[in-house]
Amino acid sequence: MTEGARAVDIAALAGVTVDYPGRGRALGPFDFAIGAGEIVALVGPSGCGKSTALRLLAGLELPGGGAVKRTAGRGETSVVFQSPTLAPWRSASANVALPLELAGASRGEGRARARAALAQVGLADASEARPAQLSGGMAMRVALARALVTDPRLLLLDEPFAALDEITRRALADDVLALWAKYRPAIVFVTHSVEEAVYMASRIVVMTPGPGRLAAETRTDSPAPRPKGFRTTPAFRGAAEAVSDQLALAMAQPR
Repeated sequence: MTEGARAVDIAALAGVTVDYPGRGRALGPFDFAIGAGEIVALVGPSGCGKSTALRLLAGLELPGGGAVKRTAGRGETSVVFQSPTLAPWRSASANVALPLELAGASRGEGRARARAALAQVGLADASEARPAQLSGGMAMRVALARALVTDPRLLLLDEPFAALDEITRRALADDVLALWAKYRPAIVFVTHSVEEAVYMASRIVVMTPGPGRLAAETRTDSPAPRPKGFRTTPAFRGAAEAVSDQLALAMAQPR
């Protein structure tokens, strides 16, 4: 996505800093913005503040300095964490319906919309299953359905595939891109995997070691969802190598 296409930002971090007692500065100063319908990946070494930046965007944490900016509009911000965080006593459909019920929807409306959302992630036949009956990949699909059921304007993904095997990770990456093509939320995706970042994102933001700052950006012009065999194309390999080089340079910078 071009800078012109991102004329209206959904959310932005303007010179934010975050300090933790006893640990010092964890993030910043850091500037970041995401436009409507954009998919951005944040990559960087462990402890660089990627998840902290995501929590700031989600409103789960306040900056010590700088500002978090939002554009008012449709829907809510939804977050998917590394763990699906499903209530074990609720069925898949009841878990997905929970944010709707908390927003005041009737139980009937919530369950109907939840079942539709589960169908969108390929779990139409698992709506009454409990989390203990689901595989790791299925549980993550339930978490994605729960995040999308409110029709969010901004979807935040904090390493949601980190605990899954490679085949499941790849399948879920394609699922997310297919869902993005249907609903077009802006997505911020935190990952340690350069290849995952290049596969999913139109813009990859590389962060320095903590306290995290902007080190570099790479843009990809390939269509999303990705065509079959995209990982073997020169465009993919070239972008992955460029981001890997940027990451190596960022990690070599003095703090």
